[in-house]
Formats: sequence, structure tokens, C-alpha cells
Amino acid sequence: MAASNRRKFLKVSSTASAMAFAAPSLVSRAAGANERIRVGLVGLGGRMASHIGSLANMPDEVDIVAICDCDEEKLASAEKRYPDLAGKKLKVFKDQRALFDDKEIDAVSFSTQDHWHALQTIWACQAGKHVYVEKPPTWCIAEGRKMVEAARKYKRMVQIGTQNRSSPNVIEGMQKLKEGVIGKLYMGRGMTYKLRGNLGKHRPRPVPKGLDWDAWVGPAQMVEYSSFHHHRWYWISNFASGDVANQTVHDVDKLRWGLGLDTHPTTVMSLGGRFVPAEDDDADTPNTQAFLCQWAGKNILVTFEIRHWYTNSEAGMRDKYPFVAENQCVGEIFFGSEGYMIFPDYSSYYTFLGPKNEPGPFKTAGPGIDWRTESIPHFRNWTKAIRSGNYKDLTADVEEGHLSCTICHLAKISAKLGRSVHFDPNTERFVNDPEADRFLTREYRKPYVVPDQV
Repeated sequence: MAASNRRKFLKVSSTASAMAFAAPSLVSRAAGANERIRVGLVGLGGRMASHIGSLANMPDEVDIVAICDCDEEKLASAEKRYPDLAGKKLKVFKDQRALFDDKEIDAVSFSTQDHWHALQTIWACQAGKHVYVEKPPTWCIAEGRKMVEAARKYKRMVQIGTQNRSSPNVIEGMQKLKEGVIGKLYMGRGMTYKLRGNLGKHRPRPVPKGLDWDAWVGPAQMVEYSSFHHHRWYWISNFASGDVANQTVHDVDKLRWGLGLDTHPTTVMSLGGRFVPAEDDDADTPNTQAFLCQWAGKNILVTFEIRHWYTNSEAGMRDKYPFVAENQCVGEIFFGSEGYMIFPDYSSYYTFLGPKNEPGPFKTAGPGIDWRTESIPHFRNWTKAIRSGNYKDLTADVEEGHLSCTICHLAKISAKLGRSVHFDPNTERFVNDPEADRFLTREYRKPYVVPDQV
């Protein structure tokens, strides 16, 4: 980090500590129609590389002006790990609330842990910032509605990182489904078969110098530090939902989109667990899971499966139509009265028609995805909506994210209970089921509390 940036970091860190938990400002700089949007980045993990790669390739639309992380080492090494940041005059923050209070910043792009997404989105909206937040948007169902309320109340554009929604080829495939290319749709199936293997043990150790562990844990329940929690949080239920709301939220979102399902399901049935013995594995989210969903008034069934160990492929996905990594079968199948369509990755679709599965319309971007820039269309859609001030211009508005992620949470809750659950889409509560209602929200660790009134 340049010396000037390090001095700024020390100054801002001191200010942030003094103003901890202060109410966010409701005033933000108003970007003009032709003015570049000034974006701050929060959470300098692996996925942030795609945010930076995309935003840095939009120089006529966006200026990256600030970075923030509760880990000083990540701040100090940011320019090395993200070459697109080199040479930029960045403000450096260790506390995200100080970044929110900077009136020169118009928007915030979040690549943080799942359990933080809702609260930091609400804080940013309250401070007048537009938001791009990675999937899954929520840790529990109740958080999604609060995110929607905050976006609408403060008139902020909140885009969820389900970037398939902005992929030209995926959009074309969805239009073909709508036009009836495979006839009347009756079922959708998704899968995420990724070889995760053994995830290791929790071995407590001192918190690394420069890491604010309290801020990292945030709304979750406090636990002693270990590298297992810090680096494999995806599979720890205190911080995330495991694969049922990780990769799966992308696929469920596309299934909803293609089948025209614009409300919550009414019945979800799920079973799952950690089925391969692993005495030296402390992950506590399912590595094998299946679920089924139905919607009121819809003659459509949605099914989904998750597998973390060795498996076959389906419909040629992985073997004939590979995903972006070896030995991964990830995608969706749509079934109709005249054939079926598959989406085996983030930029392709294929149709197969009639009893002989004859090839129909298809579009593919070819093998491989450049993760550094593949989200450019999604970020461009976000900035377009910021300029128009109309959330309906967003391809992945926060309410779409809430609808898709709620399916994942319903599956998670059903698997915890070991039985079907019945959900009321209007009240967003379970039907005469106080046992299931206990899982609608979580016990937040003060002062990191998602508010009842945003």
C-alpha cells in the first residue's frame, strides 16, 4: 500500500473506532446522469476479484474510490492481489460504517460473508448508498423482507449478485422457454454436484494481528477464532447455510425465472445431512441434500439435489457440456411437453426436442469463463438503474433475490425438521407451525442487530 494510503488508513481507522455504531448519515452525493458513479468496495476476499475486474472495465461509468475490510493485512495487500486497483487514489477503511458516512461515495459493492449481507445492505441504504451485494442475500428468511423495505424506503438500487440474470445467452434461453420452444412447462430440476471433500477441523488459535474478529463475526454468535471459521465459513451454520444457499441460489433463481414463479412456494420437502463419515471434519451443513417445491395454483414441480462427493452427471452436464471447473455438474433442466432445455453454465443453453431428443435452438459462449470480467453486464445493469432511479430496471432486484433465497431457506428448515413445511407467501410465515417459525430469523449479537424498523 502506498504511504499516503496507509496514512489515510490509520486516520480513518481511528475515526471509525470513535464513531462505532453511530447512526448512518441519510445524505449522499447525487451522481448526475453523465457523472461517473463513485463506488466503495467492502470485503476483500476471493469473489471481490470479479467485482473489481468488472468495475475497472467500466471506466466511463464508474470510479472505484475506496476499499474496506476488517483485516489490515487484506487492506495492505489489496493492490498486489487486485492489480486493477494499482495506481488508484483510494480511501482506506477498516470499519464499513465510516465508509457509509462518506458523502463522496455513491454506491457500495459487497463481497462479504453471508451472515453480514442483510445488515450491511440496510446500513448502506440508510446512509443513502446504492448497493451491489453478493449472493445469497440473506442468512434467514426475515432478513430478505427487511432488505426490500430498506431499498424501497430510501429509494436505493440494490442489485443481488445472481449475475446469470444479465447474461445475454441465458436471457435468450429464458425467452425461448417463454415462447414455448419445449412446449408447456411442467417441471424444473437443478443440481450442484461439486467435489468438496473433507473440510478439516476447528483448531482454536490466537486472532491474527490486524484482524478485528468482533467485526468479522458481526451479527453471528461469537466463537473463538480458528482458520477453519475464517476460511471455511461457507460450511458453518453460524455464518452461512452451506451449499443449499451458496451455488444453489443461482440455480433456484434461474428455475424460478424460467418457470415464471414470482411468489414463494407453499410446500417444500427436504432431507439431507453429512452422509460420508468424517471424524476430522467440523463442517455442520449438509453435504448431501434433496428438496422438492410446489406453488399454489401452479401445475409445476421443482426439484433440486446437492452432492459433495463422487457422482454421475445429468443430461450431459459436466461430461459433454462442462461447467467452469473439473468434475462439477452444476445447472438446470427445464422439462416441457415437447422436449427439454438445459443451462449447464452461466452463458449457455441447449434444447432437445421430441422422443429422439433431437437438438434444437442453442447458444454457447464456448468453453471457460473469465471470472474477472464475467459480471460486467450485471454491474452495467446496476449502474443503469442507479442513473434511472427505477429499481424495475434491475435484472436482479433485491426482491427477486429474496424470493429465490427464501426457497433455499425453506429447504434448509425442512431438512432441519425432517418433514415438509407449508408456507404462506403473503405473511411470510409458516402455516400453523410455531416450530418452523422459530427459524424465520436468528438471535443477533448486539449491537449488530437487523432492525424491526429499517
